[in-house]
Amino acid sequence: MVGMQTSITARDFFAAKLAYETDPADLAADRAAGRAPVVVDVRSAEGWRQGRIPGAVHVPGAELTARAADLLPDRDADVVVYCWGPGCNGSTWGALALAELGYTRVRELIGGYEYWVREGFATVTDEGRTRRAADPLTAPVGATVPSA
Repeated sequence: MVGMQTSITARDFFAAKLAYETDPADLAADRAAGRAPVVVDVRSAEGWRQGRIPGAVHVPGAELTARAADLLPDRDADVVVYCWGPGCNGSTWGALALAELGYTRVRELIGGYEYWVREGFATVTDEGRTRRAADPLTAPVGATVPSA
């Protein structure tokens, strides 16, 4: 809104946003560089079976608060939470739940599983590992995609 007064600057807003979000390319780069956060999938069991980010931990959103301490004993661990995609706020709710439990380094994967797949990164199902070609609307045609 034009002329709207806020208590934070645009710089502070965008810096905070970047501190609490990551995107598929940055997550893949972190993993390829050995800076692997704990990746938490908060989708349903059906979603998990359909496909997931390799190495992710599955905790349906409704169970996250009850199971967090067992699955994530280090409250200072780097954690990335994801759900289906931009049309799903399950990762936002999951990240909020972890933050309310005292986890200090929680980020949300913007674009979620959908954009992980659309950018051509590896996925896994109970049958094995796979990957789709990158969608040209999300990644440059012919770009090399890390195997993350």
